[in-house]
Amino acid sequence: MEFETVIGLEIHAQLKTDSKIFCGCSTAYGAPPNTQTCPVCLGMPGVLPVLNKKVVDFAIKMGLATDSKINLYNQFARKNYFYPDLPKGYQTTQFDLPIVEHGVVEIEVDGEKKRIGITRMHMEEDAGKLIHDEHEPLSYVDLNRTGTPLLEIVSEPDLRSPQEAAAYLKKIRAILRYLDICDGNMQEGSFRCDANISLRPMGRKEFGTRTELKNMNSFRNVESALEYEIRRQRDLLLDGEKVAQETLLWNPDKNRTEPMRGKEEAHDYRYFPCPDLVPVEIDEDWIERMRATLPELPDQRKQRFVSVYELPEYDAAILTGSRELADYFETAVQVCNSPKKVSNWIMTELLRELKGEDIAVCPVAPGQLGALLAMVEEGTISGKIAKTVFSEMMETGKDPQVVVKEKNLVQVSDEGELLAIVQEIVDANPDQAQQFREGKDKVMGFFVGQLMKKTKGKANPKMANELFHKVLKG
Repeated sequence: MEFETVIGLEIHAQLKTDSKIFCGCSTAYGAPPNTQTCPVCLGMPGVLPVLNKKVVDFAIKMGLATDSKINLYNQFARKNYFYPDLPKGYQTTQFDLPIVEHGVVEIEVDGEKKRIGITRMHMEEDAGKLIHDEHEPLSYVDLNRTGTPLLEIVSEPDLRSPQEAAAYLKKIRAILRYLDICDGNMQEGSFRCDANISLRPMGRKEFGTRTELKNMNSFRNVESALEYEIRRQRDLLLDGEKVAQETLLWNPDKNRTEPMRGKEEAHDYRYFPCPDLVPVEIDEDWIERMRATLPELPDQRKQRFVSVYELPEYDAAILTGSRELADYFETAVQVCNSPKKVSNWIMTELLRELKGEDIAVCPVAPGQLGALLAMVEEGTISGKIAKTVFSEMMETGKDPQVVVKEKNLVQVSDEGELLAIVQEIVDANPDQAQQFREGKDKVMGFFVGQLMKKTKGKANPKMANELFHKVLKG
């Protein structure tokens, strides 16, 4: 029996506000435990929350960026459950009246484009954090994160593979980062994802029993966890067993999912309108003010890179995957007006050296890379020498001109000097010279290699080819 996979994602994006959603406590990451708290976020008796307006601004911007409906009237609710990291015994969130609904984003997997629906987005507060002792059967509670503003983004069950889920997750993260409303740091927990997954026989419309996956803190973990859960559910169904509706944790060390608890339904949380917060009313002027602040978004920038810089769609998609990388490319192109060459270097040499690290930590500034490639275009150094220079720049952060001067790497383009070496190489290799004259053009690679060896890679390759042809045919 063939099964169809059905996946929906719930993304929690921590919003880049200086203070929490309902109080003035700092949201800065890394402070000592329980030092960024107050009676409001600790849920002390008699306190009243006050909504942070910037949280609403950010939610509206994300709604506009995903072609969603902004609800002019929305309301906070209490989600009731008991857990050690939830000091109030409930989470202030939104339920039946969220701020954003009915959006869409476009993803691309294996050259196929697909539109993924967004059911809703709602504002809510984060819970605290449990820290488990590695040596004693103890857990500690850090409430610094309590009250940090989140935007929960819930997709339609439109995803059909782990690869589509990862592509959707990356697209949402890119939009949030372009808008500068979330830093997207999965390791620090400011961008988190839960996945709902079920299988159904191919052709059936009714959904199967779903499980929820948690504890996935990287794109690779999301794909791995979904692939494992698909296999697990398929094996159960083929054996005639039922899939239990439950919440699972992904264990990256064992590469498997592990049961956490039974999956709750909405009624288990006993939602009701929050009596301490008035409804949020938004007018069209507020929406238009936010629309005016929207930057160029990833899909728009990708199309501009294709049309203006004449880049292939694949290159443009990679370069616009993050705002910082796209900015890096455009700054480099201002110095070296050869977009394809800049693109090739960023996608091969630069990204390989970064090894997955963010472009922000790159020691080579975009202007420096542009200057290096301009030296290649001008014939000052060869492409091969440029790679040597680039490696030195990555280690030291020095300008390319400084590295070239210090290591005496200026390309040899003096025709008289090169001609003498070329003649010497041809005279020393009569058999290869005869092969070339008999039409074996591949021998030219041997001759150029010998020249590069003698000049330590500094010979102008274009001039070298011309001179060898001149001497061999003369």
